[in-house]
Amino acid sequence: MDMNTIEAVVPTTDPAQWREGDAWLAGGTVLFSYGSTVLTRLLDLGQAGWPAITVTDDGIELAATCTVAELYALPLSAGTADREWPGLALIRPCCDSFVASFKIWNMSTVGGNICTGLPAGPMTSLCAGLDGTATILSPDGSSRTVPVADVVVGDMQTVLEPGELLRSIHLPAEALSARVAFRRLSLSNLGRSGVLLIGRLDPVFGLVITVTAATKRPVQLRFPAGQVPDAAALAHAVGHSIPWPLYHDDIHGLPAWRRDMTLKLAEEIRAELLDESMTVSGDFWPPHATSPQPSTQPETSGTHKEASHGN
Repeated sequence: MDMNTIEAVVPTTDPAQWREGDAWLAGGTVLFSYGSTVLTRLLDLGQAGWPAITVTDDGIELAATCTVAELYALPLSAGTADREWPGLALIRPCCDSFVASFKIWNMSTVGGNICTGLPAGPMTSLCAGLDGTATILSPDGSSRTVPVADVVVGDMQTVLEPGELLRSIHLPAEALSARVAFRRLSLSNLGRSGVLLIGRLDPVFGLVITVTAATKRPVQLRFPAGQVPDAAALAHAVGHSIPWPLYHDDIHGLPAWRRDMTLKLAEEIRAELLDESMTVSGDFWPPHATSPQPSTQPETSGTHKEASHGN
């Protein structure tokens, strides 16, 4: 979409240059899709030169400008090949949740998807589910860190103040080292996520279930080691933690459906991570396919993204 109010495109990574009427430009896939009649300048991060992905013993640092295509390649990269991080298995399903063409994958950025604040933003789901922490730069020269689960506060609403810039997201090794489970539902084969849940389980931090897409903002349920709930206790916790107004309501799913599917998928995740058999009932059977595991084989062709995603 054309934006005929834009007077200048300024290459910069300095929040101090921001002024009213500016917008940060990374991949621009949402910005150019929605358009604007009020913006006058775009602050272009295209030449930022930030390393897209940095892997250390402490975890993974994702630049806000890291593209979906770059992130998708991470599980098979040399930097992660020798690390026992089951959490890497979440990356590709979350990237697939964009349901977008390879052209979008090569432009859309991790940071841009989070900053857009869409309830169904899959990069918010991934980074919140792995206890990611966002580093945010402010126009006054200061910086702050915010859990990604707390960055999005509503439908297309975030904690970012005017001029603030999301610099990077840190995914800690502790979360990456946990067993993980992934569930996603949509009303159509190539539709936007209506419900997306990520679960983690480890002997130190216990069970963590992150609810996204079904809710206007991420919701995390944490159960310490030794206090992992049974099915009834989990259903009670979901009902207590997610009040009715928090369920999202749009053409991709009614609140009642999103609530019911959140309960269903949360129990599937709990049962999978605890290696329990689920009770056979009308609403909870059959379970979905088991969660993906880290692949050890390289891609056999370069057509995966175009074949698997539609505009």
